[in-house]
Amino acid sequence: MISDLKNKHLSTIETAVKALHTRGFFAQYPENPMPDIYGENADKEGRDKYKAMLNKNFEELQQENPEAWVGQEETPYEQQPLGVKYPYFSVETLVSRADEAFHQWRKVKPAERAALLVESLERMKERFFEIAYATMHTTGQAYMMSFQASGPHAADRALEAIAAGYEEQTRFPEHMEWEKPMGKYTLKLNKTWRAVPKGIGIVIGCSTFPTWNTVPGMYASLVTGNPVIIKPHPKAVLPIALVVAEVQKVLVESGLSPYICQLAVDADDHLITKELAEHPKVKLIDYTGGNEFGNYVESLPGKITFTEKTGVNSIIIDSVQDLDKVAQNLAFSLSLYSGQMCTAPQNIYVPEGGVKVGDEVVPFEEVARKLADAVTGLVNNPKAGPHILGAIQNPATAERVKEAASVKGKELLTTCDFSNPMFANARTCTPVLYEVDATEKESFSRELFGPIALVIKTKNTDQSIAIAKEMAMNYGAISCGAYTTDEETKEKIMDEMGLAGTPVSFNLTGGIYVNQNAAFSDFHVTGGNPAGNASFTNPEFVIKRFTWVGFREPVAS
Repeated sequence: MISDLKNKHLSTIETAVKALHTRGFFAQYPENPMPDIYGENADKEGRDKYKAMLNKNFEELQQENPEAWVGQEETPYEQQPLGVKYPYFSVETLVSRADEAFHQWRKVKPAERAALLVESLERMKERFFEIAYATMHTTGQAYMMSFQASGPHAADRALEAIAAGYEEQTRFPEHMEWEKPMGKYTLKLNKTWRAVPKGIGIVIGCSTFPTWNTVPGMYASLVTGNPVIIKPHPKAVLPIALVVAEVQKVLVESGLSPYICQLAVDADDHLITKELAEHPKVKLIDYTGGNEFGNYVESLPGKITFTEKTGVNSIIIDSVQDLDKVAQNLAFSLSLYSGQMCTAPQNIYVPEGGVKVGDEVVPFEEVARKLADAVTGLVNNPKAGPHILGAIQNPATAERVKEAASVKGKELLTTCDFSNPMFANARTCTPVLYEVDATEKESFSRELFGPIALVIKTKNTDQSIAIAKEMAMNYGAISCGAYTTDEETKEKIMDEMGLAGTPVSFNLTGGIYVNQNAAFSDFHVTGGNPAGNASFTNPEFVIKRFTWVGFREPVAS
């Protein structure tokens, strides 16, 4: 079957490799959940299948003899348990099974591994709507984001990792006859090279993007020959469990061990992540989450780590063509998924002398008011607000919004009671906005996760750039937005933020936002500041997962 899959998917893999180089738009999996693309009844069937999984054991995994059945998920929209139980295995069981499977998986050729993994994405595509509802009711994302982020966008990021891993493992020839002229005779050697995988990998998932942030590391390890153990956040298991189930099915159908890719859930009474991470046979760790645990992961001896942690994302406003359009764009970015995105803006730097708009200068106070009014108008729009804000995944985030009042500054916009017309019990809160002086660094020198933003009054744009760079270098940044009509200022921002390892989006208005990253074109996280040490998907994201080893011997006479 593996050879059949190779023939079936090789063109897709080669097209994806080409897309890595061109960096243009490429999407293997359409992001629009239209019936003419996915089927007339796909949405209803997906919703029904999701509901049928509730309050039951999740029995799709090919992992035998569970020691218990556990589950801790609840829906932020209804604030009720999902009731889904997953098979629990001890760390020793998971690692020993992965270790045994490793010696089977590493001997599969890179092209065959890649084809098998693309097949799993094609199976995942058939379940995008199930995954969407599972994501919606574990993370609080609105429906459209749940579909796109956990379905097609995640699958494209996975394909990107597959393509990068395939390319790097096939970059050099497997064999060649090496000849060196020595005058009267020629020295001949047979040389072969193998890409040898590092060993067992684990992927530690997050609660807000359980597939989008998991599948790049998961597929990068798998395509390079490493077995992988997926350790999801205990409150967001179901979306990635569906993906793991499809990978295991393809493995078994191909005559391979399902333990090449395993799901590892926490016991109800204790967490297993540290025990997994510290196990001596675990060589690779992918992690998404907070700084404290991320720093711990990076400090573990003998591990190769790929981390995405927290950051302080900035917006620099210098000069604009249309302030209303800028305010509307930023209002959407601040409100999208209630600010629970790693790319969401937080610190908005505005000069105290105001912002140049065309030939006029708009005072600081009016700029701040326009931002607040734009957010208010968005969240109060019954056709837009609920579908943009979604729900709050973690009760601690809602509490953090309330505690933001302790920020040393002027309140520009307070959170309001927000009712979702479809879910009366949804955990929600709207964005808060505070005006802070640039001298109050303690207030903005940390990530305020959730729908919290600060308008920071600076002396001038130079100070705005300097502080944004300082925040990125000291505390990390994953995104930065900048608005300027001056080419010299633009170049300065590019230069300074580039030194801080932070990508910058300039002058965004309309339907493109600083939060968004496109697979095959935008590198997500750079690895160049404290927000993370890895970037998907650049070459380093895959080549650190295997080692080139050469073998040679004289050519027989």
